[in-house]
Amino acid sequence: MIKEFVFSGFGGQGVLTAGTLLANTGALNDLEVSWIPSYGSEMRGGTANCVVKIGDEEVPSPFAKRIDVLVAMNRPSLDKFAGMVRRQTGIIIVNSSVVHDIPEYEDVTVIPVPMMEITLKHENERGSNIVAVGAAVGASGIMSREMMIEGIEAYFSKYGKANAKNIAVFNEGYDLVRKELAK
Repeated sequence: MIKEFVFSGFGGQGVLTAGTLLANTGALNDLEVSWIPSYGSEMRGGTANCVVKIGDEEVPSPFAKRIDVLVAMNRPSLDKFAGMVRRQTGIIIVNSSVVHDIPEYEDVTVIPVPMMEITLKHENERGSNIVAVGAAVGASGIMSREMMIEGIEAYFSKYGKANAKNIAVFNEGYDLVRKELAK
């Protein structure tokens, strides 16, 4: 089975890195992956998104058709992609630190995640995208928590930026979504 993810937000929110983390970790664990970025020429402050497909079978097309998990870091992203989320089983994760008036969608689960508050709690102000990855992995079950933690550590250690705060915010995003889905 293949799962489709879209991470979307303003440039500078780390949505491309979030998608890269998910795709790289999937590849490290012998899953089939594709990752397609899209961003405005402005970069910081402009729009950015990426489509990630992960599964245990060949990915036939890298483009999103029916999104299983949408991570919307801002309202324009929510408005743009919500209509593409798979009915009945799709999940929308919304950065409720930025989007305060979250609409309800028929036949789609919407989970608000206070990403900025989580990062401030762990003194990791630039970690909202890692919270988002935790939430997306928790929502999809595409891989285990342990696999993703190893992937985060491997990715950031390449840049000399591995730290326990990334794991803490990942875990909080993961746990929050798992708890919401268990209700």
